[in-house]
Amino acid sequence: MLQPRSPLLRPRFLLLTQWLCPSCQSRLQWPYRRASTLPQASEPTRPSPKPPSDEEPTPKPLSRPLGQLKPPVPDENSGIDYRTWRERRADFFNYDKHLERRKELTKKVAKPYFREWTNMRYHRGKTFLSPLKLFKAESALYFPNMMGYTLATPSETTSTTSVLTGKTSIVSICSGTWAEQQTLTYVGEKQNPALAREVEKSNGEGLQRVWINIEEDWMKAGLIRLFLGSSKKGKSREEWRRSFVVRRGVGDDLKDSIGMANGKVGYVYLVDGNCRIRWAGSGDADTGEREGLVGVVRRLVEGSKRPESRKPLEEKVTAAKGNQ
Repeated sequence: MLQPRSPLLRPRFLLLTQWLCPSCQSRLQWPYRRASTLPQASEPTRPSPKPPSDEEPTPKPLSRPLGQLKPPVPDENSGIDYRTWRERRADFFNYDKHLERRKELTKKVAKPYFREWTNMRYHRGKTFLSPLKLFKAESALYFPNMMGYTLATPSETTSTTSVLTGKTSIVSICSGTWAEQQTLTYVGEKQNPALAREVEKSNGEGLQRVWINIEEDWMKAGLIRLFLGSSKKGKSREEWRRSFVVRRGVGDDLKDSIGMANGKVGYVYLVDGNCRIRWAGSGDADTGEREGLVGVVRRLVEGSKRPESRKPLEEKVTAAKGNQ
């Protein structure tokens, strides 16, 4: 029967290695090293793959009109529920209404809270480039109505449609200091003096500026109301009547219709006397966009003096109510 080889049984010449020089000892012991200690040819290291980076979105020129299909009504989008008790009870037991409400809540929950802040790192939140020309009156859509108080009458609710009707308006929409500074790159007196001269030339008759501050947070809205004096600085009493603070009624559908993809970014709209959006800008304005805004304002003011462009909005509102 074969016996296992004893670890003490080694070649005789290995027992005499103590009288050899160190180099000879290493040469004799080399074949008896463990496989794990034997040197192996090193393979060339491959570079580690780079982590997938988010593609930077590039703003593209606005190629379609913004706005709503129906003309604005002064009392809509107030954010107040005018339903009677019976109507509320009927909607509560209506399964289809529950499904609609469920879709709305699911859409809100699925929207990341910090998505708008994260998108600010790309082009400072700019979502689209301004068009080079005016949108044609036949294809232009309507600026939606918003309800809020003005700096002149903080205790009363006023509709934006009543202020926009009949005049060419440069509407600035912002929500915070960051967005306000972005709108000033379009319409500020220092940033765009040519536009300021056009507004001063009209003397508030054919061309006006309108400010809309959308603040849905009740705490920030309370601070704005508390410090109204600071908001009035730098504006005339006439401009106080055209400075709105909107608290409610501005839903996601309304924002999507006018291209407000990011609520933290400032937007500028050129609205004609019939409340149609003829031009729009977002984020910070470059030199071409500032000059383009001055050009389209002059063209629209000249075109508004024609008799065919003075069709009153009340006729369209009445027709829209009749279709409903």
